[in-house]
Amino acid sequence: MNELKGACIIGQSGGPTSVINSSAYGVIDTALKNPAITRVLGAANGIVGVLNDRLYDMAEEDPAELELLKYTPSSALGSCRYKIADPDVDDTDYKRILEIFKKYDVRYFFYNGGNDSMDTCNKISKYMQKVGYACRVMGVPKTIDNDLFGTDHCPGFASAAKYIATSCMEVYQDARVYDKGMVCIIEIMGRHAGWLAGAAALATAQGAGPDLVYLPEVDFDMDKFLADVERIYKEKGNCMVAVSEGIHYADGSFVSEAKTSATDGFGHAQLGGLAAMLAEVVKSKLGVKVRGIELSLLQRCGAHLASLTDIEESYMSGKAAVENAVAGLTDKMVGFERSYEDGKYVCKTKLFNLTDVANTENKVPLEWINAEGNGVEKPFIDYALPLIQGEPNLPKENGLPRFAKLKKVLAK
Repeated sequence: MNELKGACIIGQSGGPTSVINSSAYGVIDTALKNPAITRVLGAANGIVGVLNDRLYDMAEEDPAELELLKYTPSSALGSCRYKIADPDVDDTDYKRILEIFKKYDVRYFFYNGGNDSMDTCNKISKYMQKVGYACRVMGVPKTIDNDLFGTDHCPGFASAAKYIATSCMEVYQDARVYDKGMVCIIEIMGRHAGWLAGAAALATAQGAGPDLVYLPEVDFDMDKFLADVERIYKEKGNCMVAVSEGIHYADGSFVSEAKTSATDGFGHAQLGGLAAMLAEVVKSKLGVKVRGIELSLLQRCGAHLASLTDIEESYMSGKAAVENAVAGLTDKMVGFERSYEDGKYVCKTKLFNLTDVANTENKVPLEWINAEGNGVEKPFIDYALPLIQGEPNLPKENGLPRFAKLKKVLAK
């Protein structure tokens, strides 16, 4: 083993999840206990915190508060959506990052995020290699979208899937109480990959979920959609629909009329308002009572419905990032590989090259989507079910969640 001693930085980036802090805790807890890592620093708002020299000294935190990160949603260190340039075009940010790394003797960098975060991680890793600065870089995955390349699944997806399926089951009960029928349309996150919308079918598999599920992997046809809704409404007297926010027509344009000129830091259009828009179309075309529901941020911050499997695997990914980096590996993302032993689901970590992961999207296999394009097949259910198992023993105070309260002492 090529021993490397020095400080580490852990940063979080992109959209939060209900378990992203469990991954961060996996890094922080493991790094604080490792003799090769002399100091553990948390970046305030991801790479922006590095650039601004705003780093938290994680050794100053109460260990009990740190442990509560496992059950605390959102990004405790703060997040960002900041796209660093190609270093061959503009290396200003990279020179600043190197300056900060040298200031604190940072020899390990862990970045906790999704596709764009892995791209940032990859660029920093390649730059440090190019300038000959010894620093081991590891990507720690997170994304409820479940669209990172290589890994069987992503930390954060399972808990969001569990929230979506549970919410659908609850709405299903509520939407059927009256003597008059109703069409209920639930909008679920997912720009290009339909893993989250597909998770609504877990509720259907339990006998209380959507009749129709539309994913962005297949083109959307409004006329066919209206025909599907009308047919089911006439058969059952009610119809429940789950739609991914990213469904699009054959020409690639988003169905959502709420697509705006506003974008995030990576140039992605902000989507929303699809459920309300489709509800208006159904109401005007079919003349039935319709309700549109947008789960919005609730599906990614619902820690009270988190999957214990997801929490434990998220911690495991952070722990593996530190252990592999200290062992001499770099330029990788920690991913998951599933197997079945004696019929039981088993998950192990596996490393993937950052270059392969960066900006590559993993979508729902087309063979997992039904021929009509309005639902998912059994292989999707079999894939997702093991991931949502288990309930965490959430700490409570006065009947409400007790989340981590970090002091966030700035490093000097």
